[in-house]
Amino acid sequence: MSERLLKSDFYYELPEELIAQDPLLKRDTSRLMFLNKDTGEIEHGIFSDVIDHIDPADVLVLNDTKVIPARLLGVKEDTGAACEILLLRNKGNDIWESLVKPGKKLRCGATVIFGDGRLKAFIEEVLPDGNRLVRFEYEGIWEEVLDSLGEMPLPPYIKHKLLDRDMYQTVYARYEGSAAAPTAGLHFTTKLLRAIEDKGARLAYVTLHVGLGTFRPVKEDNILEHHMHTEWYEVKQETADIINSVHASGKGRVICVGTTSVRTIESCADDSHLVVPGCGETDIFIYPGYRFKVCDSLITNFHLPESTLIMLVAALGGYDNVMKAYKTAVADKYRFFSFGDAMMLE
Repeated sequence: MSERLLKSDFYYELPEELIAQDPLLKRDTSRLMFLNKDTGEIEHGIFSDVIDHIDPADVLVLNDTKVIPARLLGVKEDTGAACEILLLRNKGNDIWESLVKPGKKLRCGATVIFGDGRLKAFIEEVLPDGNRLVRFEYEGIWEEVLDSLGEMPLPPYIKHKLLDRDMYQTVYARYEGSAAAPTAGLHFTTKLLRAIEDKGARLAYVTLHVGLGTFRPVKEDNILEHHMHTEWYEVKQETADIINSVHASGKGRVICVGTTSVRTIESCADDSHLVVPGCGETDIFIYPGYRFKVCDSLITNFHLPESTLIMLVAALGGYDNVMKAYKTAVADKYRFFSFGDAMMLE
């Protein structure tokens, strides 16, 4: 197959009723599709079956970022008009790069008030991509103010109210900073992770704070013209050592949980396919034709049509295999997107 470089190549029809609106009460009872990358063969199971597809020599790479209640709803100080600010990245000194609504009304100099007025936002700068630099003034401790006034930043396709914030966090979430959850990890329970370790497989944690880079829509017809925003990541020495030892042994696989884990380890892999520890910004864009340096296998949710996420999955699993799998998932009424079912590319 020739490389697929048009946005329309990654389109598929999805009935709206297949978009999951609520998380399952038992995380590991979602459906799980197994896709063989080499043959295209598909099997069906439930998520807890994943342990039977993980070998003792394997390593699971998980993104331990933690979602902050980054969605703030307030009013414009001078008019009382409703406004929304979505925190993307902490720039220091109480300044955050943010998305704002409505953009036409929130220009430089605008002030937004939240709650009882103990939190105020001042629009300091309009960035070239339309994002804003927003300076906050508040009384008390920032984390406590944000926890009391902010909401979890659910994607716009989820219309239902989230009743339990913890259901939009992985059970291993540790470092605060994400504007969205690494949703493939939502299927794991502490018990399942412990069973995987008891089997002999190892867990390795990376951190990538999920922001606009992961979810920004592709607007250009030629995907090579798409610009990825940067996201902050960190890979510790311990994680690099575990991953590198697996490949050195020649026995196990590096199984990434979620596209953010893939993007993290591929961002810090060198030409000899070794993971180099460190932290920084990544704008890596993975699409068919990409040669993977570290990732062998992937556990991931079903992603939006024409998104950079489905492009990454197609790069690893093979375009024809992945698009066939998506067509099968629609026909079999799998649940899609953040609170939906999952697939494993083996």
